[in-house]
Amino acid sequence: MRDALSILASVTPLPPSATPSADYRRRRHSTTTTPRPKPNPKHKPQFSTTYPPLSSFRWDNHQSLTYHSELASKLAKDGRFVDFLMIAESVVASGVKMAEFLALLDSENIASGIVTVLREGNLSGVLEMLFSGVPKLGVEPAMLFNEVTMESLKGECRRLLRCGEIEPLVSLMDTLAGFQFPIKEFVEPSHVIKLCISKRDPTAAIRYAQNFPHAEVLFCSIILEFGKKRDLASALKAFDASTQNMSSPNMHAYRTIIDVCGLCGDYLKSRPIYEELCAGNITPNIYVLNSLMNVNSRDLNYVLGIYKEMEKLGVTADITSHNILLKSCCLASKVKLAQDIYEEIRDLESKGALKLDVFTYSTIFKVFADAKKWEKALEIKEDMVSSGITPNKVTWSSLISACASAGHVEQALVLFDEMLQAGCQPNSQCFNILLHACVEACQYDRAFRLFESWKDRGFQKSLTDKLNSAHKFVAVNQGYSSRVYDHLTAKVPFTPTTATYNIMMKACGTDYLRAKALMDEMKTFGLSPNHISWSILIDICGSSGSLRGALQILSFMHESGIQPDVIAYTTAIKICVQHKNPKLAFMLFGEMKKYQIKPNMVTYDTILKARSVYGSLQEVQQCLEVYQHMRKAGYKPNDYYLKQLIEEWCEGVIQNEHQNKGQFASNITDFGRQSLLLEKVAEHLHDNNAESLSIDLRGLTKVEARIVVLAVLRRIKEKCTKGDNSFIIYTHCRFC
Repeated sequence: MRDALSILASVTPLPPSATPSADYRRRRHSTTTTPRPKPNPKHKPQFSTTYPPLSSFRWDNHQSLTYHSELASKLAKDGRFVDFLMIAESVVASGVKMAEFLALLDSENIASGIVTVLREGNLSGVLEMLFSGVPKLGVEPAMLFNEVTMESLKGECRRLLRCGEIEPLVSLMDTLAGFQFPIKEFVEPSHVIKLCISKRDPTAAIRYAQNFPHAEVLFCSIILEFGKKRDLASALKAFDASTQNMSSPNMHAYRTIIDVCGLCGDYLKSRPIYEELCAGNITPNIYVLNSLMNVNSRDLNYVLGIYKEMEKLGVTADITSHNILLKSCCLASKVKLAQDIYEEIRDLESKGALKLDVFTYSTIFKVFADAKKWEKALEIKEDMVSSGITPNKVTWSSLISACASAGHVEQALVLFDEMLQAGCQPNSQCFNILLHACVEACQYDRAFRLFESWKDRGFQKSLTDKLNSAHKFVAVNQGYSSRVYDHLTAKVPFTPTTATYNIMMKACGTDYLRAKALMDEMKTFGLSPNHISWSILIDICGSSGSLRGALQILSFMHESGIQPDVIAYTTAIKICVQHKNPKLAFMLFGEMKKYQIKPNMVTYDTILKARSVYGSLQEVQQCLEVYQHMRKAGYKPNDYYLKQLIEEWCEGVIQNEHQNKGQFASNITDFGRQSLLLEKVAEHLHDNNAESLSIDLRGLTKVEARIVVLAVLRRIKEKCTKGDNSFIIYTHCRFC
């Protein structure tokens, strides 16, 4: 009982009265006193964690309220917020207004206590207590935080961000936002979203975005950032969340997710998103439709369908829509259609409905560059100049490429000269186009002179400084300006890329040592050879006559941790075929399958050239297996090699005497019949252990049926040669 009274006294001491009573004075001065117990030095007064209700005390003066506010402030300073809340609750329960009590609290003590607890890492406990207990008293938790505690809270949030603790951080943001804390000031929203993206956590990103009034903007940012990471599944999850949280369709979100489908290489996913929008009787805006067309630009028919659908929806196509149409025509190699669209755009411009921009001209230049119609590109260049549109780097690159791809190196250099005079600084692509044009025109020395001049000086001063006079282009004879670059003095930065060195390696021809030196030189510019570099080196080494050296390079790629791709293997197989080593070629082909590298059409064509004469059943089976593999991969077999295979193995007489060769070639021409014939031959030749040699010749012509029968007979002959004579031949053929 005495202990209980001691605790009660320590927790709730009565406030001192202003005038002590007479009875109290008499007891104090009485000679008879009760001896006081000696204090125990080991005993320290303890604050109880439970308090009796203070409503039993009368709050008849301001001094009593002040006393308990001071006590609560001291408890808060010590970080004892549970005790602090109990006193506050008792004060409110006694009838005191909370605002009056708060006004008497020492804000510095409360701030000091919160800071102390935060430094001790007990953030969750403090917040749980404050945000669950303080609102019950009718007070917003933010009122207990001053500038010092706010800074401490911001520091804790930033610490969680630096440590990558995304779940505690987002949970904290949720809690703070719920009590109207300015969470945008605590950490930069883009940094939190970036962390969610890096952690591949769309759920956390969605939760965080929902705390802001501009959530629709953040959702679009989240969708786009996941798209840049090629994480389409997370982007779609964020998009679904955005549609559920918005009262009306967010066209920006629709446009962004469609663009992300293109970034992730899954343009087909964009179509149901658009169809879902239309199914809700919602008309998409021009930006959504343009994004849809752009993402599906490789499907010209679909793009044209969307373009026509714009008219039905009442959406007016803008210049971007027409530019995307030109881009789709370029990708589909539809030059005539691109020209018609360009003329239509020009007509609309004359009526004031549209204004052509630099992207329009750059795209149409690209169309003509791919079609090697450089004269037409130069004609449209005049239209561009007359329209007052200044070409940019992309435009000049497309024009230079149009001439370079057609083999007109000199005209490409003239355009490069004009580009510099116009004050447009070329990029690496422009330099590479010029070098590639020289290589394609077999002007290897010129390519090296240009390359060395640009590289040694760091700047291109004059195109003719290093050119031989025989290569100088006097344009008067061809109707161009008579300038011969002697005026070109502008300094042009030149930074070679890996593609630049790959082009120059091709210019080495069969000079393996020079090509190897160029590959080593890449390192001085901080570049690393890519798979194309290695493939070129393999090709050069093999072309120089060293099959062994080419294979050693392939092995070195494996040893260096560089996985050879389909181009490297195809190049090595080509070298084996050139050196008439089919066994090695098929070994490399098998190695590709071992490393799960999918052959392309060039690989199949190259491996099928490996044999010129098929002398055994095993060799035929080997090639038939390649054909079957080729068809399963979705490629159409080449009828020329199939004809060779059947002729040379099944009917050697045809090849030796050249009697029925023309008849055979005329009867096996279409892929449909050839595929059926292949199935017949492969069915009976691929399996060595088949006991039944019955064969169905229905659906084959006489010549094709003869080939299949001869193939079976050849197989029987080979089995008989091995000592297996148990064959019964029964034929029943009827040709109409």
